Amino acid sequence: DVDAIVAITTPAAQVAMGETSDIPIVFSAVTDPVASEVVSDLENPGGNVTGTSDAISVEQILELAKEITPDFKTVGALYNSSETNSVSVIEDLKEYAEENGLKVEEAAITSANEIQPAAQSLSKKCDIVFSPIDNTVASSIATANEVFIGAKIPFYVAADSMVKDGALATCGINYEILGQETAKMIEEIIEGGNPAEMSVKTMEEFDVYINSETAEDLGITIPKAVLDKATDLAKEDL
Repeated sequence: DVDAIVAITTPAAQVAMGETSDIPIVFSAVTDPVASEVVSDLENPGGNVTGTSDAISVEQILELAKEITPDFKTVGALYNSSETNSVSVIEDLKEYAEENGLKVEEAAITSANEIQPAAQSLSKKCDIVFSPIDNTVASSIATANEVFIGAKIPFYVAADSMVKDGALATCGINYEILGQETAKMIEEIIEGGNPAEMSVKTMEEFDVYINSETAEDLGITIPKAVLDKATDLAKEDL
């Protein structure tokens, strides 16, 4: 007996879809709504589901990595192979790597228990490591950070919260703005809008986030050009 259901993250959206095909569902922070079968088309969702995506630009994150830690050749990919969104982003990483003469070493996990050995493996054969917005990695990111900082391996991620928790940097979306855009869609539906005809909203602007404490632990000096445009999450709250 509600006017709309708001589902945050892909698993929540998928569960909500299994409960109703009538009540409007507005999802938020679903990285790849099509690959995860939340909608069939971004422009014309159809059915009772629409929302906002937190899809990120792998290219912009790797370009940021070039600014902070240039000359890397091998990129480690730490992700959960059962998370559809993560697999989609890693495919983008591979495409970028192929176009830019980089090598990708994958460490695909299926549970948080596998993060430590996966991180240890990557730290022995990679110049930097990247993780997408991966729920499993994010939930145990302290374990990964401990390994990578100990091995002096820069760890780039796709979410500001992961930088706040100790990863080195990202070029990601502003989740406050994402929440505001989600609220606008909810308001439109409450006022009579049809989710089937409301395009999924993706973010076009990305912010730079760094963790200066992690940089110090790694022995890395963040260039002034990056500092001037970045939010330092070691010093500021999200």
